[in-house]
Order: sequence, then C-alpha cells, then structure tokens
Amino acid sequence: MDIAQLHFLVAEGDQVQRHALADILVHLGVGRITQAPDGHTALRHFSAGITPAVDIAIIDLALPGMDALELIRRLSEAKSRVGVVVVGAQSNAVLFSVETMAAAYGINMLGAIGKPVIGSRLEAIITDYLQPSEARAAAREQVPHISFAEVGQGLQMREFDPYFQPKIELETGQVKGLEMFARWRHPLYGVLGPASFMPALEDNRRIDFLDWSMIEKSVAACRTLHDQGIPISFSINVDQGTLAHPQFMEQIAACLDRHRIMADYITFEMTESAVLTTDPHFLERLLRLRMKGFGLAIDDYGTGRSNLQLLARIPFSELKIDRSFVDGASKKQAIGTVLRSCLGLARNLDRRSVAVGVETKQDWDFLQGLGCTYAQGYYIAKPMPVEEFPAWLADWQHFF
Repeated sequence: MDIAQLHFLVAEGDQVQRHALADILVHLGVGRITQAPDGHTALRHFSAGITPAVDIAIIDLALPGMDALELIRRLSEAKSRVGVVVVGAQSNAVLFSVETMAAAYGINMLGAIGKPVIGSRLEAIITDYLQPSEARAAAREQVPHISFAEVGQGLQMREFDPYFQPKIELETGQVKGLEMFARWRHPLYGVLGPASFMPALEDNRRIDFLDWSMIEKSVAACRTLHDQGIPISFSINVDQGTLAHPQFMEQIAACLDRHRIMADYITFEMTESAVLTTDPHFLERLLRLRMKGFGLAIDDYGTGRSNLQLLARIPFSELKIDRSFVDGASKKQAIGTVLRSCLGLARNLDRRSVAVGVETKQDWDFLQGLGCTYAQGYYIAKPMPVEEFPAWLADWQHFF
C-alpha cells in the first residue's frame, strides 16, 4: 500500500498544532488529509457514506467537545477498523494506558505519541501500518471456519505436523532449542495455524487428540536431528488436561523409549493460567516431570493474574515472556519497565528467561542489554518443518 492512497483525519483542537500535524503528513507524501477541530466533527467523518473512508485518525487526547477517550469508545461501538494514533501532552504512563484501553475496546491502535509530535516518530508508526510485521500480518489473515469433525478427520489422516522455531541464546548467538508449533497441511486451504483448529478442539475438550499427535511427531523429529549429529532440545506445548491424564507419565515414557530420547531433551510448555494452581495432584505431576529430567516452561507469562508466591513454588525451569512485552519494548518505556521486572523475577528465581516475539534488531539488542537468556521470533526465523532446520542452522552458524 502507498501512503499517497491513504485518507488521514487530524483531530486537534489547537489550530496551530493541527496545521503542524497536517504539514508533517504532507511532507511524508500523504495525499488526502481531513482536519477536525473537535470530537463531534471528527466522529461525523467516520459516519457511513463518507468517502473515501478514513484509514488513519490522529487524535489529540484533550480534544474539545468529545475527548479522545469518548471518541475511541464511540469508534468501538461502531466497530470501526480505522487505525488510531493518539497524541497528547500527558505522561508516557498515561499514553500507554490509553493504548491499553483502546486495544481493550478492540480499536486498531497504531500508537501514542507525546507532544510536541516528532515527525520521525509519526513516520515510524505509519511505516509499520503500511508494512506490518509478519506476525501481525499472519494474525490478520482470514481464518476458515472448520468443524470438530473435520479437525478429527485431519488428525486421522495425519495431516497435522509440528513446525519448529529456533530458540537462540542471546549472549552467544547459539541455537539452544526448538519450540514446536502445530500446523495443519489442509488439502484445500494449505498450511493452517492454530487459530483455524484450536477453537473446535477447545469447545469439545479434546485438545489431547492434537497434543499426543504433536508429542509423538516432535519426539520423532528430535531423534531425526540427533541422528544427523544435531543433539538439540525440543519444547512442546501441552494442555493442562493432557498433562493431568492418569496415563500421561507411562505414555510419555513409552514415547521416549520408542525414539531413544532422554527426558532432558524435552521441555513441556504450559500457559501461565494453567500452571498457577493449588491443586496438589497437578503440582505432584509437575514435580514428577521435573524429577524425571523434563523441563517445564511457563508460556505467555504476563498475560494472566500471577500469584507471585505460587509462581515461586512451581518447579518450572523457564519463564517465557509474552510477546506483548517484547514487541517494541525498546520504544515504550512502560513496556520496557514491565519487561525488566519479568526478567529480574526469572533471574532471582534462578530460572532461564525466554523472550517470545522478537521481530527487530532493536528488540534483540534491547533484550541482550537486559540480560535475557533466550530469544525467539520472526527476526530469527519463522517456524519451519524439521527437514528445513539443518540447512537453516548451517546458515545461522555461518554468521555466529
């Protein structure tokens, strides 16, 4: 998409500042700019029938008549998909909270900028809108509606395969592991991610069907790489229900025996909300896994409501920091502060930290400076079939 094709709305009460914002956009090559001196005028420009529709709205937080907070709420009620940039003279903490509120309302929030607005900062936000990261672009793809019966048939036909994303040690650049991501090689739709099939499995409480297929194939992939002289560790996502099954320990032991893999090479990943429990039976299962030599990782850390005392009692070996704290942490002070806290917690509990969703060199350098143990994300590599990994590894080692 070309910036000249976009329609911008500049909603700012101060005429001098409104014209200054418009001048920045003209300098960037924007072709169509509409100006609004107050919130009610701005809202009218989002009404049905106004063409061309507004693509990006730059809204002053202290907009007269209807401030930015109310305007954002109204846009949410109208289910608007306009990209929103908020500007304001408030603190970074307030601007960050505005972003959080807008995201919770379902707004396509592009960013928040403190005043005075610097052209390069606005340009960076617009560039990100025009050229979204691969991860966000993938998230915007249309997901086909697939029934539970179709998913079950796909599993029976062995159409599901694990893809693997490398985990890099930030201090050395060495590849230290692979995380498994389930993919469905659908005969009609091509390769599908979890958004296409997880809802059907979750609704029918049969995630274990997928888990066992992926565990078996992942351990087999581990053996394949070990036989090629690549003795690498694997992380496998499992549902709490799968892990709690009475036969889990026996089945996983049999699986490792079949493929001649030691438990030390396998880490099970569970979401933060799944592991933070006081259920003694589940805690016993986690302890048995750790005592057998398996690693345990808390995934999506930061997205749940952590009980820190309980967290300290869980025998996990890795803390995986959710991508929402990693993506752009180097640019947003509030997110950077939370990220430092998460990394400090892992360090103080003597656990390894893994930053997920590293998409830029800036993210990489920032995490390295904070002392994060491992990183993974599209900046390093997309998830790939196991057969593609040896060639990727050779390329990576050529640079490190």
